Amino acid sequence: MVETKIRDVKLWKTSVAWEKRDDGSILIQQVDPLPPYSDRLSDRIHHWAETVPDRTWMAERDESDSWRGVSYQDLLSSIRSIGQRLLDLGLCVERPLIILSGNSIAHALMALAAQYVGVPSAALAPAYSTTKSGDFEKLRQIAVQITPGAIFAQNLDDFSAAIEAVFRDQPRLGVSGSRATLGWEELLSTPVTSAVDAANQATGPDTVAKFMFTSGTTGSPKAVIQTQRMLCSNMEMVRDCYAYLQEEPPVVLDWAPWNHVASGNKVFNMVIYNGGTFYVDTGKPAPNLISETIRNLKEISPNWYFNVPAGYEMLVEGMRNDKELAESFFGNLKLMMYAGAAMAEHTWSELDRLAVEVTGARILLSTGLGSTETAPFALFNTEPNDKPGNVGIPSKGLILKLVPIEGRWEARIKGPSVTPGYWKNEELTKAAFDEEGFYNLGDALRFADPDDPARGFFFDGRTAENFKLATGTWVAVGTLRAKLIDGLQGLARDVVITGEGRDQLGALLVPFWPAIERVVSKGTGTPDEILLADPLLRAKVSDLLTKFNQTAGGSSQRIRRVMFLGDALDLNKGEITDKGSVNQRAVLRTRSGLVDALYEEDDRVITDML
Repeated sequence: MVETKIRDVKLWKTSVAWEKRDDGSILIQQVDPLPPYSDRLSDRIHHWAETVPDRTWMAERDESDSWRGVSYQDLLSSIRSIGQRLLDLGLCVERPLIILSGNSIAHALMALAAQYVGVPSAALAPAYSTTKSGDFEKLRQIAVQITPGAIFAQNLDDFSAAIEAVFRDQPRLGVSGSRATLGWEELLSTPVTSAVDAANQATGPDTVAKFMFTSGTTGSPKAVIQTQRMLCSNMEMVRDCYAYLQEEPPVVLDWAPWNHVASGNKVFNMVIYNGGTFYVDTGKPAPNLISETIRNLKEISPNWYFNVPAGYEMLVEGMRNDKELAESFFGNLKLMMYAGAAMAEHTWSELDRLAVEVTGARILLSTGLGSTETAPFALFNTEPNDKPGNVGIPSKGLILKLVPIEGRWEARIKGPSVTPGYWKNEELTKAAFDEEGFYNLGDALRFADPDDPARGFFFDGRTAENFKLATGTWVAVGTLRAKLIDGLQGLARDVVITGEGRDQLGALLVPFWPAIERVVSKGTGTPDEILLADPLLRAKVSDLLTKFNQTAGGSSQRIRRVMFLGDALDLNKGEITDKGSVNQRAVLRTRSGLVDALYEEDDRVITDML
């Protein structure tokens, strides 16, 4: 497919320099400097409210199922009024705003209002605050760390148990629900005083804009500081990379949660920084919710699109038999981005095929690398490729440092978009940075071309995920996961590699039900356990596993036994993040019994035929 032309899109112009040091490390950066950026994100809101006041900033479906939008002028007016109320409540960096509910216009206004007057906010995964969270332990840990001054939820009643258990004494702000300290109309109609202007002008590059919590899969959630410098420099990096957005404001339909950095920082702020329009998608890459995303994409044609690989897999399923969906999705699209997990080559190829079928051209499909601590945009790939995986080169303004460790390159980052650390946790902050001030991503990279860093890098696994077999051979988990997902031809949405301290590698498979149903053909409504036990599926997986192992290489690359996970991965146990990516270590820890069963005489185990 690589010979087919790519739809024209204006992107950054790059020139990469690198330096090999005496200690074996390599420094890589772009030659050209990062263009100037704003001191605070609200400067961009003022700009667009003055230049395009009536342009829609954000839209969501209302009670009548129609799109209801808020203009840039109304955005500015609303956050100033809400900001006044937050000041009246005495909120500040030591008493920030906590947001419990998911994506919505009201959520966005609350977060931006707080930021406007110098009050940090922290959007939390709604699952932390549901009754499924039991004793709300993670929520309690968060409350201790950042000592909230007020709580917001779209519907306060949805989170009443968590609020009573953890935030009983804090003011309650909401759009609906009982026992609200302040209602929505009261927030929006608050008269603005000079205190709001003074508070806004007092903010600057070092002001804490928000706290973002990492998933906390190995302990307490960590409060990562996000400053205005981080947000604005990161947006200038994005604007430089996706240069077409400087002339063509982004039109985005996005479902990814704002408590996660991918959408909560990058996508959310990208729209504001470039004067675009954000359509809130209440769908999700899940069997019972993907239909909502498909419905929305038939009405909204994005020019930039993000999803996780599982989401693209589901969209491919939909577009194969729905020309209207494919035409709307690809109609104005200039760039697709994926992240959160490895993308299978068959998904990549099918997206290419469908794009060419609809538009006559491929559409750039890319990924990058970053973290909550890098705000997140750090590396990105804009070169056309014929398969997934290349995460590109560092953005302007950043220095990538590669350190040789156990035969691999550990990635570290320095630049204005890197966090100053973790809130009130000097020990954790110190451990995250090396002696030169580079933040350690915890990721390993390998060169696309060992002689030319400008060709980009491939993700080579989390350094903490890799392990040794009983033979002492290291297993590069990240690379192996991507290969196995592709080798299983879509039957597994993701995989967890097992075998630490054992003689053979195995894998727990996260089922992708649409593909499994095509193999089994038992019709909809068949119980999951019946599908997974079907001889046709088992024979198919065994055959694919055999073919995979025939060309895999040594023992550190061959997967001899697999088992499908019958139960869904659990967010509250840290097995999966709110954006759908699997945490290898957490699954191995919480499902150690299944790992043991994988190496025993268990009728759920599928082996190769070698």
